[in-house]
Order: sequence, then C-alpha cells, then structure tokens
Amino acid sequence: MIQLPLSKLSDVGTTIFSQMTQLANENEAINLSQGFPDFMPDPELLDLVNSFIQKGFNQYAPMGGMMPLKEEIARKIENSHSAVYHPDSEITVTAGGTQAIFTAIATFVKKDDEVIIFEPAYDCYEPTVELFGGIVKRFEMKAPDYEIDWNTVKGLVSDKTKMIILNNPNNPSGKILKENDLQELIKLVKDTSILILSDEVYENIVFDGKQHLSICRYPELKERSLLVASFGKLFHVTGWKTGYCAAPKILTDEFRKVHQFNVFCVNTPIQLALAEYMKNEEHYSQLNSFFQEKRDFLRKGLAGTSFGLLDCEGTYFQALTYDKISDKNDFDFASELTIRHKVASVPFSSFYKNKRNDHVIRLCFAKKQETLEKAIENLSRL
Repeated sequence: MIQLPLSKLSDVGTTIFSQMTQLANENEAINLSQGFPDFMPDPELLDLVNSFIQKGFNQYAPMGGMMPLKEEIARKIENSHSAVYHPDSEITVTAGGTQAIFTAIATFVKKDDEVIIFEPAYDCYEPTVELFGGIVKRFEMKAPDYEIDWNTVKGLVSDKTKMIILNNPNNPSGKILKENDLQELIKLVKDTSILILSDEVYENIVFDGKQHLSICRYPELKERSLLVASFGKLFHVTGWKTGYCAAPKILTDEFRKVHQFNVFCVNTPIQLALAEYMKNEEHYSQLNSFFQEKRDFLRKGLAGTSFGLLDCEGTYFQALTYDKISDKNDFDFASELTIRHKVASVPFSSFYKNKRNDHVIRLCFAKKQETLEKAIENLSRL
C-alpha cells in the first residue's frame, strides 16, 4: 500500500461546535452550543430572494459582488461609523465572514510572518495562519473580565509581525473593545506596516446602550485594516453564508486576487435581496434591543442558580462559570451537561491553544422563547 502524505492541517480535528452539536443530537438535548438562531428570518427577506430567483437572477455575480449590495454596505458603514468606503473598489462580498477571514490571511500572511491573536479566539484564525506558514503569537484574556494588557501585547510585536487579528465584539466572551483599547492599538501600530484584520460580525449586537467602536472609525487604523462583517448574524440567516470585507483599495486589490480563485463570487439572488432589504434601516437598527431581551431573559432565569453570570456586552453568547457546581474540566462538564441535563454548551478551553480551564462555558441565546425557557428549566435543576 502506498504511503499517502498528510495534509497541512493533519493535527486539526473536528471543530468543537460540530462536536457539541453532534452530542446534542445524539442525546436529544437543547442545542445552545452552536451559534445559530432556531427561528425563521423575516418573511419579507425570504420573499425578496424568491422574487429575484423568479426574475432570472440565477447566474454568476461579478467577482467583487453585486453593486446594489455594495452600495448599501457602504451606506450602512458611513451612517454607523462615519467612515467612507468606495462601494466598487473597497468592498467585496464574500461567502460568509469565515471566507473573508481566510482570504485575508491567505492574501497577506507568508511563511514565518507573525500574527497576533487574542484568546479566547474564534477557532478559524490560528489554523488558517498556520496553513500559510505563519506563526501565531497569543495574548490570553482571562476570566472573569477578559481585559487586554496592552503592555504585554506590545512585547509580542517584532519586526516579523505581519498582522493583528481582532474580534470585536468578542466571541465567546461577549466583551467589546473600549476607547482606551483602540487608542492603545493606534500607538502600537504607529510607524509600522502591521495590518489589522478586524472580525466584527457581531457589530450590531451590543447591549446596554454601549457603542460598537469599529476599526474604521479611526483613520490611523482604517488605512491598514480589513474589516469583516456577516449578514448571517445581521438577519438570522447563518446558512446563507454571505458577508463582506471592507478595506482600502490597495488592500482590496490584493484581497480580490485570492478571492477570485477561492469562491470567485457569491450567490446572486441573495445579494440582490439583501440589498433591497437593507434599504429599510429598521431591519437591522433594532437588533441590539431584540437580542438584549433574549440575553436578559436568560440571565434572569439563571440568576437563582449556582452558575455565575459573566458580563455580556455584545454577541449572542452568555458566558457562565460553574465552579460552585463541579470541579471537572470544562469539556467534561459541558459533555455531562449535554448528556445528563440535556443542554449543550461550548467549553471555553476550546478557544485557547493551551486548553486553559477557568471553569467557563458558553451558551447561545439566539433562540426562540420556548427554547430558552426549557433550557433554563433544565439548568435550574443543577
């Protein structure tokens, strides 16, 4: 038998999200692990997709995206953050946020380039960097506050640093960057050629009147940044896998060189439907309050339990400590919670390279009321 070569990611297994979802399905548990809504999107949006299909918009879109959608994206960014991107040359529609992140890293990270990430980190950053020969440098944010010590981050910067990856609001911790964080970042990258990849897919899910501080609000950062966002999070359609990357033309030109050989273009009727739907800003301007009601309902329901509720400033994830319930590591606890108590979560250790265990799990509250009620009922028995 011939000896077949291993892939570049031979040490990478199935994602924790797939593992916990499978465990939930096997045990008929309530799935609060994977980050997707279990309710329908707006019927108006569904009707728009169907209408564009029926009108014959079923062939390839332009490589960079349909112009009506790119124009609406540019308008949304300018209205939200007072930042201007040219819709034709500085916005690229992608097959979801993850594809945009993958393409940005593939475009700019070369062998032995160093990339700084902040843990707990979404699981696609590190393997993509390593796939293209980059070296990951990590800063660990720690429970319960998940704050950034910028003096320590400064120590990670070298003449090999190619990119800094941010996730704001952060999945899984639910923390948002503050003005001080952005000012420290400005000082950190000044007089360098470091690029910033800013994953902002939860930008419209920020709570308690707080403001999402996008990377594009700051000219010193905007000029060196690739901003990634997602319509899946914005309109409850994660399965449509549609997002975008906004960046200065000099970066977008390079980004599209890789994008064209990756997916080339994105679903045509969905792009046109999203463009039409976005003309009414109310379709996304109320997202904060919509999800805050769900967050508050979950927090109130768990307030009398032995779980500890960590701050949730954004995203649709609530972090819980369970050290008063069990001394098991978080993976074993999450597995037991799924099997015995029929609620699936995600252990925070899966977001750290060293499997840091702070006895914290993540619950997704982008669910129907009855789903959350049943989950609260089950968790209240612990």
